[in-house]
Order: sequence, then structure tokens, then C-alpha cells
Amino acid sequence: MLYLLAATLFLLDSPAPGKPNIVIFFADDLGYGDIGVNGAKGFKTPAIDRLAQEGRQFKSFYVAQAVCSASRAALLTGCYPHRIGIHQALNPRDKVGISASEITLGELCKSQGYATGVFGKWHLGWQRPFLPLQHGFDEYVGLPYSNDMWGFSPGFENFPRGDKRRLREFPPLPLFEGNEVIKKSVEPEDQKGLTQLYADKAISFVVRHRDQPFLLYVPFTMPHVPLYATKAFEGSSEQGIFGDVVQELDANVGRVVQKIDELGLKEKTLIVFSSDNGPWTSFGNHAGSSGGLREAKGTCWEGGVRVPCVMRWPGKIPAGTICEEPLMTIDLFPTIAKLIGAELPSHSIDGMDVWPLLAGVPDAKSPQEAYYFYFQRGEMQAMRSGKWKLIFPHKYRTLSGRPGGENGLPAKFDFVEAGLELYDLQTDPGETTDVAKDHPGKVNQLTQWADAARARMGDALTQTNGTDVRKPGIFKDKVRE
Repeated sequence: MLYLLAATLFLLDSPAPGKPNIVIFFADDLGYGDIGVNGAKGFKTPAIDRLAQEGRQFKSFYVAQAVCSASRAALLTGCYPHRIGIHQALNPRDKVGISASEITLGELCKSQGYATGVFGKWHLGWQRPFLPLQHGFDEYVGLPYSNDMWGFSPGFENFPRGDKRRLREFPPLPLFEGNEVIKKSVEPEDQKGLTQLYADKAISFVVRHRDQPFLLYVPFTMPHVPLYATKAFEGSSEQGIFGDVVQELDANVGRVVQKIDELGLKEKTLIVFSSDNGPWTSFGNHAGSSGGLREAKGTCWEGGVRVPCVMRWPGKIPAGTICEEPLMTIDLFPTIAKLIGAELPSHSIDGMDVWPLLAGVPDAKSPQEAYYFYFQRGEMQAMRSGKWKLIFPHKYRTLSGRPGGENGLPAKFDFVEAGLELYDLQTDPGETTDVAKDHPGKVNQLTQWADAARARMGDALTQTNGTDVRKPGIFKDKVRE
């Protein structure tokens, strides 16, 4: 009996023979509470819920930063974005992007003979050196940055920030295929079809590469504002345009998954569904829900950095199960490296192999001592270790309990100061009760760990220069007008 138990645990803790396909769906601004299995209200997500039923839910899954570019950089490199010089959300005027010296998931998988494709929002630099084809992907169709970062266009009255002056600062929003712009300006009517376009391209990719291992990365544009849905989904939900958009996203996730299953690839494919950060709540009825977590996108509180996540791999990931242990997008890179037999980069990365958590090994724990949350231009604002969340003194944005805006226009944030605060997320996931005074020893221990991390990666709040940080790529030519 002991031999059988040991053998079972060994199999659970080991990747399967052969090279699995890897599929990553990454929504934009989808909150923790915006999928059915996490309590979504006013709309339904049956395809994502089915992935959860056939796979595993991760209830404490984090992004490294609660904002677009930095979050994607972490997912694709296994590094804290601050380590590799990617901060905030890059815009069309920025001259930086992901460095050629970084190794992405695309490059990792290509080293093992994978076909690689990305269909959706890239947001790691729009100039040619920073685009996907220069970073390990064979195919790319999508937007180079967020769908609100474009110049003024007649008829676009509901620009989400309500600032026509800012509109004129940016050039038109382009659609790329490979390294080339195939549509100079993606207008509102065009945006209605983006979710379906990405799914169409993903399905074509799967069909064409079904006989070889593939990495498919689908970073949806939606439900980032401004919101658009096709006529087939307009008015389909009880929650207005936001619900319509999420239902369309869910349906297209379902289309891709159905094609994978129809081709007999179900047992050969690891599917991950998650989001790049929490909801942009200042947009009110055009934004999602943190599911009762504190604050939202653009903060290091749970509502900003804890995101929905489900994974499916029949026979390898136990169906209908839940993982409460914390893990982060940075951990996917080394975990996938293990699964496909690839060597890790020679430079420092921050993720760790979390396969035992994915595989449901009994009593498996996160291998990470702690996770660190940076924001702004390199401020370490929080950390999580086990059940504990330590907040460092910093300024953050909040609606202060007020409702968000309506119909595509945002409400204004207040900016308030956080102190040195400790929360027990096991009993208080909403971060309502600061218990720092009750646990001075834990505060001291976590602060010491944070100081060690600051020494490596730096921290603008404490004016610490890190010893192991790398520069982003720099574009030296003129930025597009």
C-alpha cells in the first residue's frame, strides 16, 4: 500500500511524457468576480465554468502588477516586471519595450520545436524590435497596446477618460499581422469584431499545427474599455454592455476549446485561463467586479492583483478541484519549462515550478517564500507570504466607497495613504482588519524578507537600487507621429 501511494505521488509530481500543447487565454481587466464559478452576476460564462469543472480552480492566483504591460511582461518571462524594466502600461509615445535579451515563453517553447502564435493585445512595445515575431512567436495578429490608446475619431464620443485633449496626443490604433500594419486605424465598428477575430485566428492556428506541439497565447482586448460586442451579443446579458462583452469572450474561449477537443487534443493540452489584472472600477457599469476583494486595477490590494484562474489538462490536473495556495503568473514560465523539457534562462528569473499545485499533490505548498507586488515606477507596495499580506506605506487610488462612472466615462479617484499594515487573508480576504499590532514578529520577519528582495530588485519607495535588475529595450529612432 505504501509503495502504491508513493508511486501515485511520484506520477502526480512529474510532468507527463511527450510535449503537451500550451494554451493561455488572458483577458484584459476581467475581475476576480467576473466568471461564473467566482459568483458573476448578471451574465454567464459557461465555457470558462466548464474548464473549471473539468480542471482546477486557483483561488489565490496573482499577477505581478495590476496593470497591462507589466502584468504581461511577468507572464511571458517569469520575472517580476520591475526586474526587467517594464513599468505600468506602455503607450504609443513610449520608446521602450521588452528587451531582446529576455527569454519569453515563445522562445522557451520554440527551443523545443513548438509552433508559437499570439492573437490579441501584445502591449510590450509596438516598434518592430519589440513585436512578437522578434520574441519567439511565429504568428501574430492583434493590437500593439490598449484599445483606448488612439487618436480622436469622429463618432468616438465615449472615449473612456472623457478627455478629448488626450485623444489628440495619440496616433491611430493599428492592427498588426506579423510585423506589418494591416489596418492603420481600428475604429469603434472594427473593435466590435476583435474577440471573434482573435478566436478565428486561434482556431486556424490549432488546426494547422495539430500534428506538432504548439504554444497558443490569446490575450483578449476585452473587457478593457471602451467596450464593444458584435450584434449577436448586444443585449444578451442582464448587465448591459459589460456583461455582453464577457459573454462574447466566454463563447469564443469555448469555440477554441471545442476545436481542440474535436481534434483529439484534449488530453494533450494544458489550458490556462486568467486575466491581466483586476477590474477598472472607476468605469462603473462598464467595469467588472473584484468579487468582494478590496480595491481594483492599479493597486496592490487584493482586488487589483488577485485574478480569476482555471486550468485544465485531463488526466494530469484533477477535475473539479480547488487550490487555495498562492501562486503567480511568474510561476507559469518555469513550470512550463519543466513540462516541455526546456532549460531555464541563464539570467535570474523569479518564478518557481509549481507543478505539484497544478497536479493536486496532497498537501502541496507554494515553493515561494513570498510574492512581492510593485507598482508605479518601481515601488514595492505589498507582499504575500502564506496567509499573510503585508502592505508597505504608500499612496494608492480609491473611489472611497463611491460608485464608478456610467456609460464609458470614469469617476474620479481619491489618492490616500496606506500605512504599514498586516492582513490575514485566510480569515480576511477582503483586507478589512489590520492586525499588524497583534503580530509584530510576523511584521518584522516579512519586512526582513522584503529588504532582501529590495537589495536584489530595488525599491523606489525606500530609494534602494537593486543589484540584479536589467534594462528594457530602448527604441532609438523617432516615435511615430
